[in-house]
Amino acid sequence: MLSVGCVGEETLNTALFFGKEEEMSNTIERPSIVLPILAMRGLVMFPDMSLQFDVGRNRSIKAVREAVESNRLIFLATQVDLADGEPNADDLYKVGVVARVKQVLQNKDDLMKIHVEGLYRAEINKVIQEAPFLRGSVSPCEPVNYRESARTEATIRVALERFEEYIRWFKNIPPDVLVKVINERDCGNLADYIAFNSSVDYVKKQCVLEELHPVRRLAILNDVMAEEIEILKIENEISRKAQENIDANQREYILREHLKVLTHELGEDDSPQEEADELREAVLAKKMPIEQEAKLVKECEKLRRMPFGSHEGSVIRTYIETCVELPWNDKTKERIDIVKAEKILDRDHYGMKKVKERFLEILAVRKLTDKPNSQIICLVGPPGVGKTSIARSVAEAIGRKYVRVSLGGVKDEADIMGHRKTYVGSMPGRIMAAVKQAGVNNPLILLDEIDKLGNSFKGDPSSALLEVLDSEQNKAFHDHYIDMPFDLSDVLFITTANDAGAIPGPLFDRMDVISLGSYTHDEKYHIAKEHLIPKQLKAHGIKASQLKFSVSAVNEIIDGYTKEAGVRTLERTIAKICRKVAKMIVSDEGFKSFSVKITNLEELLGPRKYSKDNVVKKDIVGLVNGLAWTSVGGELLPIEVAVMQGTGKIQLTGSLGDVMKESASAAVTCIRTMADKLGIDPEFYSKFDIHIHAPEGAVPKDGPSAGAAMATVVASALTGIPVRHDVAMTGEITLQGRILPIGGLREKSMAAYLNGVKTVLIPAENMPDLAEVDDIVKENVNFIPMSHVETALKTALCTMPEPNKNHTINHISKDTVSRRSEICQ
Repeated sequence: MLSVGCVGEETLNTALFFGKEEEMSNTIERPSIVLPILAMRGLVMFPDMSLQFDVGRNRSIKAVREAVESNRLIFLATQVDLADGEPNADDLYKVGVVARVKQVLQNKDDLMKIHVEGLYRAEINKVIQEAPFLRGSVSPCEPVNYRESARTEATIRVALERFEEYIRWFKNIPPDVLVKVINERDCGNLADYIAFNSSVDYVKKQCVLEELHPVRRLAILNDVMAEEIEILKIENEISRKAQENIDANQREYILREHLKVLTHELGEDDSPQEEADELREAVLAKKMPIEQEAKLVKECEKLRRMPFGSHEGSVIRTYIETCVELPWNDKTKERIDIVKAEKILDRDHYGMKKVKERFLEILAVRKLTDKPNSQIICLVGPPGVGKTSIARSVAEAIGRKYVRVSLGGVKDEADIMGHRKTYVGSMPGRIMAAVKQAGVNNPLILLDEIDKLGNSFKGDPSSALLEVLDSEQNKAFHDHYIDMPFDLSDVLFITTANDAGAIPGPLFDRMDVISLGSYTHDEKYHIAKEHLIPKQLKAHGIKASQLKFSVSAVNEIIDGYTKEAGVRTLERTIAKICRKVAKMIVSDEGFKSFSVKITNLEELLGPRKYSKDNVVKKDIVGLVNGLAWTSVGGELLPIEVAVMQGTGKIQLTGSLGDVMKESASAAVTCIRTMADKLGIDPEFYSKFDIHIHAPEGAVPKDGPSAGAAMATVVASALTGIPVRHDVAMTGEITLQGRILPIGGLREKSMAAYLNGVKTVLIPAENMPDLAEVDDIVKENVNFIPMSHVETALKTALCTMPEPNKNHTINHISKDTVSRRSEICQ
């Protein structure tokens, strides 16, 4: 059925007025006009009628906007084929209605709801354009006068009788439509009004619209209504037979209900009253807060009055059972022993000295305070550095239950806050499910991958977490399914993330951030020997005497077969060796032991995957080592520049983002301002083409921290002076050559250390951040602060270029130089 709007009282009076005027006058002269054309799918518009419908196609939306911006007139034409998604001029009926756009509403999902009022019939003469929307020249269809006679009166009466019969079968006609039909005496207006407010097919409505003679139009409508009435009679007969079948099923249902009652009288089944009493006793035995207990007792009374087997009774029963299973007053006694906690952390994790100290400080504060505050801890670091495992160790150290909640990919707010219990299949959210799983109201809950939360039309789960991770709000956390406040203030929440920048600001503000950096080679070696190898030997059923790893082999696995911030790939590589040895043990009855050495690694793991270090071993013109930060750790970012004869074009390649492209432009401009000091031809920008490239072009790169490196490598390429291969740098550059601070210094410095870089240039304002850099990195890398790009040039270039002797500035007047000097003073 098509949904159409009905005309209001004011529009009805207007329609009557126009009808009488047309009957009295000969014709109304209207010239041809050019209008935007809107194709309607399954709808037919009539003059003097109002209609509301949605517009979703791109061309249709543009046609409506064009009409609104001009004279609000638009030509409405029905498309011939409903399946046509983008109809053209040949796919539309030629006769339509010129309408006025009364109102336009823009919905969120790219839909537009419009309210139009039909003015008069018109016909398409010529389509002027089809893109970006249909526009054509339309001519009005002049109304035809007719003489009132006995035949016209009979035609009107037949139309009224058939419409009355029609509404007896089709009962969705508003009363005011019937009143309007009875009072209408004009054949044309009556035909239009009945056709518009009926549910007949759009093709038949179009036939009524295209007939210009009022009497013939009404006769066509009478035939259409007669056919529609017959169809409605058949539909009613089908519905009646279906209802008889339903009545038979209802009879069977009643008999089955009687059978249940008889079964209950014989004592062979439990009654809802007994079940409600049992649940009530369970609620009272739980000793929950007064407000929650009163509500659940009320639900038990409601269940008592429910008929046996009702769906609502099943919903109430499940709700009460879920609430009773929650640990309202159950908790574990927290045992905080700093010495024992330190031993557990050292047992489970090697290194991570600062992270362990931070956790021990937090535990010490919790032991000294009577009512510990709900401090939310966020562990930020690359994958595989032990964020999840250290949370499990903390839970063991303080004697709390541990529950992990994965938030990666969560896009529905109901996953956090739960669903209303009235919905089918509703359940509590992940927070309450975790508390229920723990069985106590003071567990340690790990919210894993909090930076991977999504956002969709179903809500913002990160906003829902604001109540959970706020100590002032989670004292009365309100889950939608439980629909009662639950105290989460005793829960110790720990969250993990790979990228702190991806966490929404309000959520990030509620957390105490602890950063976990990349592992050094030495740390990876000890983790492999003390943790990963024993773990994998046990997992594969291999005794320690059957498989041994030499020191050189472990070092070679770390350097040649893994390249990561954490140790997950390292663990998988060890597991691969264990699987091969397990096959040897099973297939060879005389197997005694196997030793993994550097000589047989290629046989076990294949050729070496990574070179020992990525730094070029010689100084090269136009090649500098930059440093980049990623969510999986620091990276060495070599940048190359080639200078060629040309016209001054700057080409940037390597999958660079907009920010990095702007940084490259700023670096080139900075070198232009320093051309005379560097002995570079001041007109190089018009004589040479500069190509800046960051290798590994398939990997997207962005950020401003490569500005200093780009300026250095451009200067090297223009002067022909090589850049030292053992130097790396990071820092944002300005047009005046100033170096601005950057982020991710800890990860970038670790990348420089792991790649054998001896000197790292960093912004002077980042010097306080060296306190967070690992000690082994500071022992092996020389950090040089720079506040201007000249420091980078003096340090990175093998020799400083000689300035131009004839150093003149012809394009700036003496007055301008004097004014700038006064401003600086």
